[in-house]
Order: sequence, then C-alpha cells, then structure tokens
Amino acid sequence: MNNRKNQQLIIDFIIKPVLLGLFVAAMLMFAIPQLRVSMNTADDSLIVSSKPTLDKNWMGAVSYASAAAQAAPSVVNIYTEKKALSSNVSASRNSLGSGVIMQSNGLILTNHHVIDGALSILVLLHDGRQAPATIVGIDTEIDLAVLKIALPNLEPITVGNPSQARIGDVVLAIGNPSGIGQSVTQGIVSAKGRNGLRLNNFENFIQTDADISAGSSGGALVDVYGNLLGINTATLNGSGASGISFAIPADAAVKVLNDIVRFGRTVRGWLGVNADFFEASKEAYATFGFEKAFVITDLTPDGPASKSGLMVNDIILKIDGIAVTDPNKSIAQITNVRPGQSLKLDVLRIEEVIRFTVIAGDRTLKQ
Repeated sequence: MNNRKNQQLIIDFIIKPVLLGLFVAAMLMFAIPQLRVSMNTADDSLIVSSKPTLDKNWMGAVSYASAAAQAAPSVVNIYTEKKALSSNVSASRNSLGSGVIMQSNGLILTNHHVIDGALSILVLLHDGRQAPATIVGIDTEIDLAVLKIALPNLEPITVGNPSQARIGDVVLAIGNPSGIGQSVTQGIVSAKGRNGLRLNNFENFIQTDADISAGSSGGALVDVYGNLLGINTATLNGSGASGISFAIPADAAVKVLNDIVRFGRTVRGWLGVNADFFEASKEAYATFGFEKAFVITDLTPDGPASKSGLMVNDIILKIDGIAVTDPNKSIAQITNVRPGQSLKLDVLRIEEVIRFTVIAGDRTLKQ
C-alpha cells in the first residue's frame, strides 16, 4: 500500500511537472524558431548566426556613395594658364583648381586665388566635356570668383543649409587634388564660424578634417545627402596642422554669386566706423546688463555713422536689437544690409543708452 502511494507521489510531483515542462518547451521552440538549437558544432552555429541577410543592393554598414554620386557631376576641374614668375614675359605656367556648377546656365563658383592672374581658363566636367570659361566677376574680400561656360545639360548642385550643420556631422570634400582627377575625401565638421586666420576679410569658415589638397580649392564641401555646405578654400597642412581645412559657407557664397550677377560686384553695407571689441567689467554688466560690446575708436568724416550723430568712445551694445556677442557676427549684420537700408544701434554714451538710426552706405564705393 505504501509503495503504491509512493509511486503516485512520484507521478504527481516529479514526472507530471517534467512532462509539462517538456511540452511547454516544445511549444515555445515551435512558436519561436530563434530558440531552436542548431545541430551544427558550436563554431558552425556562431558563423551561421552572424551572417547578414544580403541582397544585390547591399552596400555595407555605412556608405556615402549616394551623396558622392549626387554631387560629383556638379564639381568641375579648372585649369588655368598664368604668367610665370620670371623675367621672361612670354613664359607661362599651368595652374589648377576646382569649381562648382551653381546654375544650369553655366555659372560656376570657385576661389578667386584659383583664377587670379589667369591668361586663359579651361573647365573640365565630370562627364569628360570641356569648355573655356570667362570671368563674370570676383570678390577678393571673401576669395570667390564667378565663371561661366557655354555647354548644355549641366547639372547644378543642390544648395544645403550650412547654418544647420552641426559639429560632428559627416561631410565630403570633392575636388581635383594635385591634378590627379576628381576625388572625394571624408571627414566631419570640426568647427563653425572659424575666423582670425587672415585668409580673407570676411572669415566665417566651416572647419573640417576632410582633406582639401592643392587643386581642391574651389571644390564642394557637401553633406551626406550631397547638398552643398561650402566652397573649399584652404588648408593648414602647409603649416604643419594636418587635418584642418576650411570652406566658405554656401549661403555666403550664393549671396556673392547673386550680387555679381545682378550688380556686377558684391554689395555690402558700411557704417564708416572703426571699433574695438571688448568684454565688459563686472560693474558695467551689473549696471547696464551687457557682457560684450564695441567701442568706437574712429569715424569716417561724413560717413553714415558720423552723420547719424555717433561719436568716438561711444559703446555699441546692440545692432537691430541683437546684442553684440561676437565681432564677426556683428560685422556680418552690417555688411549684409543693403546700402540705403537702416540699422538701429543701441549705444552707451557716458551712463545713458541711446538708440541711433544709421542709413548704411556702400562698402565698395567707399574704398
């Protein structure tokens, strides 16, 4: 009798739970194939499970081929013939650079230093066609030039928004390094608004570690979608600073192009003011609420600022309601205003803040 009870207990508390567990496990393996155990060896199992599912369109984990293909037809090689630096006036030398097709009518942007002093300019397209180019206009203050070629079926680049580019974003530099032919280098945006390099008068560079070699100047800096972020301009490699290159933001370059096409030159506002940028003392901040400002050191006689009543030693706190925080941004506020338009300046004179309205003049005409 006791044996029969023991057998029943074994069936109820051991065998039945085990059978139930096996049944549940079998159902789970049937419902979830990933739980099935492979009959291969342990090594084979690892190899099989790590293989990705490939198809004919697979291009790797990360590829910027689409961006390069989108922008490449808009980037051109530029060859120029220039006078040689010798006593033989008939001698000439060949120079090279890059450019970007901006409009389907043949307008091309490049650096001014690429075509400076050129006797002739030849443009070679991505598809192998070539054509002579004429100079539409130049802007030496920002190192840009507008060229034009007469060829059909050109592919202008799509212009992006450099103000939305972030430090760390991947970018591609497309150009003609050392004349070897169109090439693409990859890097990131390593800084924005870079200035103080003394490369031109209006520095607001996008800095990147994408290599911009000799011959790549004037080419395109594009985002991962192939949109233009800047015109490649310079590198510090020659100064022992490897991996530091600079591009003129696309929006500034487009403004230059549009001005040259419309007016024959770049149009910039001018106030007739020389000023020093400084940071305020704690006392000045506590009293007047500003941290940085311009102090006027000189005024052009009969210039716009002088006519409006501004004086030497006046302190400019705001321009059109925007506080002065960065000298280059404030200068850009002024130069981006069309001559004849007004700017409102909040100025600290002695211990009183006064608002002046200044009618901008034309920077080019005053030179």
